[in-house]
Amino acid sequence: MLTSGSIRRRVLVCALGASAAIALTACDVKTTSSGGGGQSYPKGNVQFSVGSSAGGSTDLITRALAMGMSKQLSVAMPVVNKPGANGALNAKELQGAPADGYKVAVQNASLFTITPLTVSAAEATSIDKFDVITGISRDDYVMATSAQSGFKSIEDLKKSGKTVRYGTTGVGTGAQLASALTFKSAGITATAVPFDGGAPALTALLGNQVDVSTMQIGEGIENIKAGKLVPLAVFSAQRVAFLPDVRTAKEQGFDVQVTQYRFLTAPKGTPEDAKARLLDAAKKTFTTDEYKKFNEENSLTPMEVSPQDVLGSLQGDSAKYRKQLDEFGISLAG
Repeated sequence: MLTSGSIRRRVLVCALGASAAIALTACDVKTTSSGGGGQSYPKGNVQFSVGSSAGGSTDLITRALAMGMSKQLSVAMPVVNKPGANGALNAKELQGAPADGYKVAVQNASLFTITPLTVSAAEATSIDKFDVITGISRDDYVMATSAQSGFKSIEDLKKSGKTVRYGTTGVGTGAQLASALTFKSAGITATAVPFDGGAPALTALLGNQVDVSTMQIGEGIENIKAGKLVPLAVFSAQRVAFLPDVRTAKEQGFDVQVTQYRFLTAPKGTPEDAKARLLDAAKKTFTTDEYKKFNEENSLTPMEVSPQDVLGSLQGDSAKYRKQLDEFGISLAG
């Protein structure tokens, strides 16, 4: 089954391979030399790149998808990690790659909807540089505090009268945006403490180095279920099935809806036959019991929608977030 643990174990197996051929064999995929034979696309291996370090949500999703699609296409789909700048470095390299269908990437919505609010127009990454193959899944955010804090809701934070120190998963992320909008709209004095990812932000929260932290549900749910963390709010439009008893920020009187979602992309101009084959392989992977189990175990909500739907969501979210930041006078850049 494609659990996060099994994927991590396969990552380690791959890393210990003495050669690419050995590593790919250990990952249970068929190795095919690039460009060989007279078959239709794909004639060789298709590389997945991921703009984050191994073990993070985007990395795990990429590996689960690549593993399933490689079985459907009968070629190896090795995953290469290229972290940096919330995925911007990987995106820049992908947009400059040949548009032949042999390099693809799972990308985060925040790179296109939130990061542009923190950098200049020249530095921002545009979705127009890519072909979207399909939507994949949604990863909702939860604001949590340690069990020792005594807080149970956003209103409790407000009543405390203290300056709240809140951890985020970095500048230009959904965690930062959701927190900043919540505190500003609630009239809570707060100070951001950015961390380089969900793991260090979670560690700081468990160690009481910050008062609250907003993170993806999959990153915090085990500690929430264990009673080490208390969830204060989720930032989805409706309650999340993985935490059904946790009220949304909107239910608590604060119109803050921020989510992270991911989609499969290729360089702009990728041939239609290649995109069709990639889409078919992804759709077949989505229907497998292994992949469905992976989503459940990682608190991921399927968002297996069309490219048009993905683009519509990106456009709508970008406009909404910019309007809210302008309304409250918030600068995510600091």
